[in-house]
Amino acid sequence: MRVFVTGASGWIGSATVDDLLAAGHEVVGLARSDASAAALAARGAQVRRGDLDDLDGLAAGAADADGVIHLANKHDFVHPGVSDRAERAAVQTLGDALAGSGRPLLVAAGLAGLAEGRIADEEDRSPFDGPDSPRGGSENLALEYAGHGVHPVALRFAPTVHGAGDHGFIALLVATAREKGVAGYVGDGANRWPAVHRTDAAQAVRLALEKAPAGTRIHAVSEEGVPAREIAGAIGRGLGLPTVSIAPEDAEAHFGFLGRFFAADMPASNARTRQLLGWAPGGPTLLEDLDAGAYFRA
Repeated sequence: MRVFVTGASGWIGSATVDDLLAAGHEVVGLARSDASAAALAARGAQVRRGDLDDLDGLAAGAADADGVIHLANKHDFVHPGVSDRAERAAVQTLGDALAGSGRPLLVAAGLAGLAEGRIADEEDRSPFDGPDSPRGGSENLALEYAGHGVHPVALRFAPTVHGAGDHGFIALLVATAREKGVAGYVGDGANRWPAVHRTDAAQAVRLALEKAPAGTRIHAVSEEGVPAREIAGAIGRGLGLPTVSIAPEDAEAHFGFLGRFFAADMPASNARTRQLLGWAPGGPTLLEDLDAGAYFRA
């Protein structure tokens, strides 16, 4: 297949591009900068210059492809509305460009807020709808395109897609621990974060492109939920720092914007995804990556 990938030079996107190419697919990656374009070309992918604000370019990239994998996001945590509106506009543009074609549209999504007090699974509908909701309600928007001749699939990624070189949430927790002199968790630290190794996530994306039925929600999760206190403990071991509890009312002051998110309990199952795709993640666990020093190297 000729696959148009947004976010192709990002943390998950670059691994996905490698996996797609290794499986024999042709990849056209969206590149915002000269450096991103060069990195994609070096991987063997074709390059389309543009960004999420270039809606005409997104539409053209989708129209020229056999399928679309949308992984890009502005990730503006200071002004989340900017990211949410851009995400919704991008998904709508891609969906409109593919309408009536029957071609796949895979859209990145998250796991936060899916279930309260239980393990979320792939049958849980996202509670977020409309342009003012998180990610602009893009997951449900994408799935609605099944009624418009598109083959949509929601890709729900674990909050930590880990591995050496990651600059995401775990890296931010490590940086906070260095700054504060302690490795913290919120409250009793019993809340759980799902996790997946980067290479396993990339494989799940490629298998979803090849096998997932229209309207499917895929959980790119290899570990159902790692307790936050165990994550903090591994960070403390890696940095030689004490591990301490941070009171919930002090979480934002200690962790910044990540405080509320790190306190969330969001375990998620992957049983349906494994069965549907024949996916068998085999990468290191999150604690194995931490204990191997993946997040502590200079």
